[in-house]
Amino acid sequence: MTKLSEDTIEQRLLRFPDWEYFENAIHAEFEFENFKDCFSAMSRIAFECEALNHHPAWNNVYNVLTISLSTHSANGVTEKDFQLAEAIEAIVEPEE
Repeated sequence: MTKLSEDTIEQRLLRFPDWEYFENAIHAEFEFENFKDCFSAMSRIAFECEALNHHPAWNNVYNVLTISLSTHSANGVTEKDFQLAEAIEAIVEPEE
């Protein structure tokens, strides 16, 4: 995977309003109704991570999930991070 330029990352983030780019990764924070809903989303995200063979740095406190995505082997953000961000978005904010 090739590391994306900062300009490319900023351009791609226009499609992901909940995400920010800093410290060589893209980051988002999601708040859920309660811990159970947050943990359920984390479980579904875990299956996507395994399917993509790409794993986030994440943190959960009660109903808040904080996620950071970067590709360690590329030392920055790659297409793989945006693929996972898209999958995460579909899980945490499903279309009605």
